[in-house]
Amino acid sequence: MSFASLGLSAQILKAVANKGYDTPSPIQAQAIPAVLEGKDVMAAAQTGTGKTAGFTLPLLELLSKGTKAPAKQVRALVLTPTRELAAQVGESVETYGKNLPLKSAVVFGGVGIGPQITKLNRGVDILVATPGRLLDLYNQRALSFSQLEVLVLDEADRMLDMGFIHDIKKILAILPAKRQNLMFSATFSDDIRQLAKGLVNNPVEISVTPRNATANTVQQWVCPVDQSQKTAVLVKLIKQNDWQQVLVFSRTKHGANRLAKNLEAKDITAAAIHGNKSQGARTKALADFKSGAVRVLVATDIAARGLDIDQLPQVVNFDLPNVPEDYVHRIGRTGRAGASGHAVSLVSNEETKLLRDIELLIKQNLERRVVEGLEPTHNLPETDLTGKSHGQNRGPRNSGNQSRGNGRSRSPNSGGAGNKPPQRRQSNGQNNAQNSNDGAKTEHRDGQRSGEMARGHQPSPNSQPSKPRRQRRPNTANGNSNGGPERSQSKPSGQRRSNANRSANKPSQNS
Repeated sequence: MSFASLGLSAQILKAVANKGYDTPSPIQAQAIPAVLEGKDVMAAAQTGTGKTAGFTLPLLELLSKGTKAPAKQVRALVLTPTRELAAQVGESVETYGKNLPLKSAVVFGGVGIGPQITKLNRGVDILVATPGRLLDLYNQRALSFSQLEVLVLDEADRMLDMGFIHDIKKILAILPAKRQNLMFSATFSDDIRQLAKGLVNNPVEISVTPRNATANTVQQWVCPVDQSQKTAVLVKLIKQNDWQQVLVFSRTKHGANRLAKNLEAKDITAAAIHGNKSQGARTKALADFKSGAVRVLVATDIAARGLDIDQLPQVVNFDLPNVPEDYVHRIGRTGRAGASGHAVSLVSNEETKLLRDIELLIKQNLERRVVEGLEPTHNLPETDLTGKSHGQNRGPRNSGNQSRGNGRSRSPNSGGAGNKPPQRRQSNGQNNAQNSNDGAKTEHRDGQRSGEMARGHQPSPNSQPSKPRRQRRPNTANGNSNGGPERSQSKPSGQRRSNANRSANKPSQNS
């Protein structure tokens, strides 16, 4: 099968040929005809198999046959979870549509909104956007969707996850009901699939690989290591194997910054990329990594969505992800378009449960390789892939006996050796000493609010209200008939009283 047999125009075929492609990937071969027929589509395929072209090519074909977008109008909207993915999709639209009289734009936060408004004022046929900036532009009346024809959700699993669902619902409420809906992603959890089906109409479901599968071109293995030795193991692997281009995943923003700094101290050029970085810093870090000026790029899950690096040879999970599906996305950065790649995960004993969930998801036990001279204290057990002994837990969790927070004690039944009974409550001084030792704040995951941040200064639900002060007994000896608390008639010389106390202690007119 060739691209010419899929019903694409000569202008698009010429652009595809200029990129060196002549045969569509399995996802493209199935998705392109369905989109051209005007059907809603839900497509799942491994990362790196050409999902972006799977909707970009037919989208360009459909729009090239219609009327150009008038001022402030958008004919097709592509929503992405990250700036990097939005930029990648926008580049794909420009590349394959360069021979067509269509206008496109890419909008996301972190950069000035003025130039974006100017471009939208002229109208665009294809708009690629992140949800937050899109809502900002809509609220400023910079664009209209009254003539929208197609909605595309790229990385739909993340777009419809709890972190994005509220913005998605706001956007869907302002779109016309009659439209074509396309959803493309590498993974679909059961909950997300059900939610997605409520947004599309009689969709054509396309799945060219087993759900949540990893590419056969990626060689995966696990390195058992103590948590305190992870940086030393990573440094040794990079230098021993002469890795020149490594994408490393960190669970937190602060962890990414710290790891990049530690690698630099070991004469390994590194840069961090995450949500707290400015768009300029993120763009520069990615450009330096692609050019080879930076040897290691340390990224969080959210920032890594959409990173498309040709022939990336090595991916390292410095921390395992809390959500097992994110593992598929992470290692999908290597082994793309049929190329080979390697993915190694540095796993400590505290991450055993996270590893088990991943192995249950991908239905395979990953090979364990210990780095000589940095052997771990505990071995990692193999996972029972039948799932009989343990259910698969999803979502963020604490693993093992690891405590988090500022010195809070765990419940008596929450693990620990022998489920010891709770100890007697410590004094304030002991608590303060414990807090100063345990000290470290719970690190904030990229793209997710922590519980403490979400609560603000409100007390924890488990906290007990402070006891009221003991009130003085009424001084009946002095003839006071009021039932409330009363000051003694004798007051030390020079003692000041607040206005509230003066009014409260003012003698009654009836006394």
